[in-house]
Amino acid sequence: MRAMLWDILPNGAIQCRLCAHRCRLKKGKKGQCGVRINNGNEMTSLVGNVVSCAHMDPVEKKPLYHFLPGTKTFSIGSVGCNFTCSFCQNHSISQIPDTGVVPGKRISPEELARLAEEQSVPSMAFTYNEPTIFFELVYEAAAIAQISGIRSILVSNGYMSTDCLQALSQRISAINVDLKSFSDAFYAKYCEARLQPVLDNLKSIKSMGWWLEVTTLVIPGLNDSEAELKEIAAFIRNDLGENTPWHLSAFHGAHKMANYPATPLTLLEKGWQIGREAGLNFVYIGNLSSAIGGNTFCPSCGALVIERHGYEVRRTGHPGKCPSCSFELPGVWK
Repeated sequence: MRAMLWDILPNGAIQCRLCAHRCRLKKGKKGQCGVRINNGNEMTSLVGNVVSCAHMDPVEKKPLYHFLPGTKTFSIGSVGCNFTCSFCQNHSISQIPDTGVVPGKRISPEELARLAEEQSVPSMAFTYNEPTIFFELVYEAAAIAQISGIRSILVSNGYMSTDCLQALSQRISAINVDLKSFSDAFYAKYCEARLQPVLDNLKSIKSMGWWLEVTTLVIPGLNDSEAELKEIAAFIRNDLGENTPWHLSAFHGAHKMANYPATPLTLLEKGWQIGREAGLNFVYIGNLSSAIGGNTFCPSCGALVIERHGYEVRRTGHPGKCPSCSFELPGVWK
């Protein structure tokens, strides 16, 4: 289908304006995402209406802990990614097969929104692979779902363009962004990307008013130093705010790093402590069971507000309000 967000250059090439790579494509060439192609006089998306998977997930799985906790979200993935992460846990759909064939089922945005409405869920999540890549489907489906009162979520690497963010500004309610490292060298080596666009987008997203949570997949020996974790925590505290939740997620071998050692719980708990000492009110541990890392505590009096066991949520009182001191927690609760 015809893609959005591109310009024809004087030399006949096409400038893509979808993500921070801003690929310049000669006729017949694909972008770094592998799914946008210069067809001579226009940009075509190979996944503008392609879905590879659709599931009902707890919203906590995204992970979002302060956005409609305890509810389900209709979760949709497509194919492709503008990153090439060596440790990708969804590489079977994020990386285009060598055959060039894009797997999946073609479906209209109207049908997606109808399926979400039939499930009686409060939200729809664009996830599993990078949602920026299937922007056209997100753009249309989110607007249609909004009419029925269904809010839309992105789970993203945060590498979209300013144009992309502006186009979605009134259609998205919440986002979880992977801040994979605080090292530009890490992004270049393991993702074929850069750090600064992600940092810039995180600040833009916060100012736009979407509910924002941040996830860092902690990989032993690569992005787990005390210094780097302190840098990430300080950036979140100073640039995104003390109430922005930070999720520290355990790595398990995947893709080109299938035999790489998994993240020990002690390392995540160390990161949890670093985040709290940096002044972050909400730090969470994911992919491993932790006595301290799954629960939400009141930043005013310290009382337990939301208890979690895996993706199971047990509220201790009114959603978003401390049962002890009535402090209203930041988030979207209704």
